[in-house]
Amino acid sequence: MIASISMKCSPAKAGVHYNRAAMKQGWVYILTNGRNGTLYIGVTSNIAQRIWQHREGTIEGFTKRYGLKRLVWYGYFENLHDARRREGQMKGWKRAWKIELIETMNPDWRDLYFDLLR
Repeated sequence: MIASISMKCSPAKAGVHYNRAAMKQGWVYILTNGRNGTLYIGVTSNIAQRIWQHREGTIEGFTKRYGLKRLVWYGYFENLHDARRREGQMKGWKRAWKIELIETMNPDWRDLYFDLLR
């Protein structure tokens, strides 16, 4: 699934830089504390690890404060930069649009975390 990156550069050229984020896959995800509860939108390059961190409470801040541990939606991007862009767009959405997105993928608002581990 990860797109290969071809870089044209001469081995003799020192100091060639490239965007590492463009080489990584990305995931946008939505967490909640219950059906129609508080929503959190995040982005990561390792979704299983990141959701585990939220569930275990190892990440300080909003998700820990409000008990947001239930993964109710996620989307895959071949490029982390694109995932970050989508996260920003989604954070600007109306709440009704976010709920519609969740219910299209997950009408019962079940925790999708264990689906990731299969």
